[in-house]
Amino acid sequence: MDPISWDDFMRVELRVGRVIDARVFAEARKPAYVLQVDFGPELGVRKSSVQITQHYTPEQLIGRQVVAVVNFPKKQIGPLMSECLVTGFHDADGHVVLCVPDAEVPVGTRLA
Repeated sequence: MDPISWDDFMRVELRVGRVIDARVFAEARKPAYVLQVDFGPELGVRKSSVQITQHYTPEQLIGRQVVAVVNFPKKQIGPLMSECLVTGFHDADGHVVLCVPDAEVPVGTRLA
């Protein structure tokens, strides 16, 4: 693995947001949801496609805090323009589990 510099790491904007809407992404090739995530007044609400259907229902996601990269370029995923990358880890079966703060923090907070 190639090491990166502190400056490289600081260029990645990892922020906490709150899921305000979650729905099945029916047009996706693989099972996925479309999330709308509120990152506060500075960044606003952004959409993301997430393949987390094995561990979560849309109802379970509403109100949850998530960690996302907010400074990637927008990406077209079928009919959706994804505006951030919600982060997670693969479990032993290869299904994604969300990366989340373990206590409530203000939306928009940057990873320290």
